[in-house]
Amino acid sequence: MPKMKTNKAALKRFRVTKNGKVKRKGAFTSHLMSSRTTKRKRSLRRAKLVHARDVKTLLRMMGH
Repeated sequence: MPKMKTNKAALKRFRVTKNGKVKRKGAFTSHLMSSRTTKRKRSLRRAKLVHARDVKTLLRMMGH
């Protein structure tokens, strides 16, 4: 049986933490940032965690 192929798009967008959680970047940061508050922009800089429901699927896509 052949090996599973890694989904390269998922590999570029997500990182796995030491404890097996998956980190992601927030959306809505590419343009039109002047209309957003400083507090909102600061919170968008931080990484978020992927919901636990999607972790198993993502790990399989990433070849873990």
